[in-house]
Amino acid sequence: MISITVVLDDSGLLKNCDVRGHAGAGTQGLDIVCAAVSVLTRTALATLSGREGLTVQGEASRRGVFTLKTQALNETGWAYLYAVGNFLIEGLKSVAKEYPQNCTMKITKERRS
Repeated sequence: MISITVVLDDSGLLKNCDVRGHAGAGTQGLDIVCAAVSVLTRTALATLSGREGLTVQGEASRRGVFTLKTQALNETGWAYLYAVGNFLIEGLKSVAKEYPQNCTMKITKERRS
C-alpha cells in the first residue's frame, strides 16, 4: 500500500508531500500504481527544482520513499508553486481514487512557519 500525506499551508499552497510504501498492484518494476505515483512526484520535484522564487528540498532516498518540502520566496514563486502543487495533488488524488486498495492519500492544512 502506498500512503501519501500532503500538507498545504493555510492559503492552499503545497508545503510538504510524503510518499511511503509500495502499491502491490503488480510485480516489482511493472506496477502501474507505483509508476504513476513515481512519475507524478519526480516530475513535480524536477519542475520545481531550480525555479527562481522557490526553495525546494526533495529526495527519493530509497525505493518506496519520496519526500518534498517547498517554500515560496516571492509572488512569482508562489504562483508557480500553486500551479505545480495543484497539478501534483490532482494527479495523486486521481491515482488514489482509481486504486483505493493500493494507494491512500491524506491532505492536511497547517500554518506555514
